[in-house]
Amino acid sequence: MNTVESARQIETAGDVRNLIRTNLQGFSPAERRVADAVLADPLEVLDASVTELADRASTSAATVVRMCTSIGLKGYQELKTRLAVEYVPDADVAPDSAVGAGASLTATLLRDFASALKDTAAVLDIDEVENVVEALLSARRIQFAAVGTSAMLAFDGSYRLTTLGMSAFYVGDVHAQHMQARMLGPGDVLFVVSHTGSTFETLAAVRSARTAGATVLAITSFARSPLTELCDHAIIAGSAETRIRVEAVASRLVHLAVLDALHVLIRQRLPDADAHLRAAADVLAEHRF
Repeated sequence: MNTVESARQIETAGDVRNLIRTNLQGFSPAERRVADAVLADPLEVLDASVTELADRASTSAATVVRMCTSIGLKGYQELKTRLAVEYVPDADVAPDSAVGAGASLTATLLRDFASALKDTAAVLDIDEVENVVEALLSARRIQFAAVGTSAMLAFDGSYRLTTLGMSAFYVGDVHAQHMQARMLGPGDVLFVVSHTGSTFETLAAVRSARTAGATVLAITSFARSPLTELCDHAIIAGSAETRIRVEAVASRLVHLAVLDALHVLIRQRLPDADAHLRAAADVLAEHRF
């Protein structure tokens, strides 16, 4: 492979910082310190040897290499190469301490959201998206489960599938979610939306659904979490760390975009989807004044 081909592979492989962030919860404490050091100052890593980065993270060079290989890189040198290609600071965006109010702050937020969507598009596992679509299409019933800030996304996801004529539902109370999950069975699906993948109440519903024989699907931000260990299929879609600490907000935007994409993909595959959508529109029209 020539140098140009190698560079193109690096450019199309996705944001390595986003890749590190999605695996944070799966790192050992020492690997996490290395990851935090990389995310905190990528430009400093470009000038650091493996030993210098290890010293900065209070660990060993072997741990630095192990962190790199655990996310699919060949080693520390590939990490530096990827960062060199990807890390181009935005000259027109102020750092945290200089972010102003009003239009400046709004523009910064919108840039971060746009970056989150772009990063997700680069690393999204399309095969896993297809697996989720197939599981939803073949499901007898689909229960959505989520709590906290993900709850509104679960409600939206269930509503959108219902407008396509599918048997989908969401109940907001966490105890009701757990009870409903226990009543699922083979042929049913529990669809989880969770940023961290480690929420106690959501995991309780997941374990009950699995015991009942249901298929478990998820949209989450981290590739390694208690949730992904229990799922049959999981779409990993999160946001890179943002300049003004709104990462969880950006992740919700990304998750909503993925839910919308699933809706479109399923609509294309269901022969009666448009008829159901027209019926749903008629119902909404009846309630407009």
